[in-house]
Amino acid sequence: MKPMVAQDDLHQPIREHVRRDFITLSADRTVGESLGDLRTRTIGEKIVYFYVVDVDGRLVGVVPTRRLLMSGPTTRVEALMVRNVVAVPGSASVLAACELFLRHRFLALPVVDADGKMVGVVDITIFTEELSDVAERHAAEDAFQLIGIKVQSARERSPWIGFRYRFPWLLCNIAGGIACALLVGRYEAFLDSVIVLALFIPVVLSLSESVSIQSTTITLQSLHQGSLSWGVLIRALRREFVVAWLLGVGCGGVVALVVWAWKGRSAVALALGSSIALSMVTACLLGVALPMGVRAVRGDPRIASGPVVLAAADVATLLLYFSLAAAMLESG
Repeated sequence: MKPMVAQDDLHQPIREHVRRDFITLSADRTVGESLGDLRTRTIGEKIVYFYVVDVDGRLVGVVPTRRLLMSGPTTRVEALMVRNVVAVPGSASVLAACELFLRHRFLALPVVDADGKMVGVVDITIFTEELSDVAERHAAEDAFQLIGIKVQSARERSPWIGFRYRFPWLLCNIAGGIACALLVGRYEAFLDSVIVLALFIPVVLSLSESVSIQSTTITLQSLHQGSLSWGVLIRALRREFVVAWLLGVGCGGVVALVVWAWKGRSAVALALGSSIALSMVTACLLGVALPMGVRAVRGDPRIASGPVVLAAADVATLLLYFSLAAAMLESG
């Protein structure tokens, strides 16, 4: 078994890391003829795909193992093969191969020379030792994430590239902070009359941010374990709603008791407690919905676990906090 590619090897040619124990099939032969031929060959321990070549030995297609085994013996191989082959040029770097794995999510990729002839196969096991069986799809998903970390780390060798990758997402925090400042300014006169609300803004924000990140973390873990559907989303929202409501009532109740014992104003304590409970429920649901929404549009849900969720949670929290508190206290 070839050793795992180290971080410093990402700029080496991929040709140096290929496996040679790949199996090729002739496009003009039948399934029965191909299977009969395979029984006479020595097959390597890791066969993910069968590669189809023409009479000149050029790669023209790929046949998944299951499709070959389940087809009739008289079916021609060229009728089964996937013609749009994703191949890695032998001159490409390991980093380029990493990016192809991330883009297409295949378990193995053929490596070809300048004439389109196969020189070997590279699979994701060379990038991470955590994957012992390439047939384990859940393990493969974790491996793709680790490959992404390697790719990003290699890219960030240039400070400018690292800046370009990270800065746009930090703009989410800036935008969220500006929106929060505008909300506070809108309720400035109200805060002057009920100063205790301003004193508890850090508490409200920290609670909502904590619960949103907790929900996001749980959601990202669940996305690894199954496919995304409306049923999965509804069940996740329902489950997190109950948990968030209990957390909100608990945290809001504690803060309300503190305010009542400190200031002796039951109306303010009730408004604070209710606002905290509602804002925590909202932040928790955002922590579920945003990662799933990013996943639904085929984006990377890990992006939503950071600046996007926090910025959205901060704005929603302050909006609910001020509007509900103002409605309760001004009507009282």
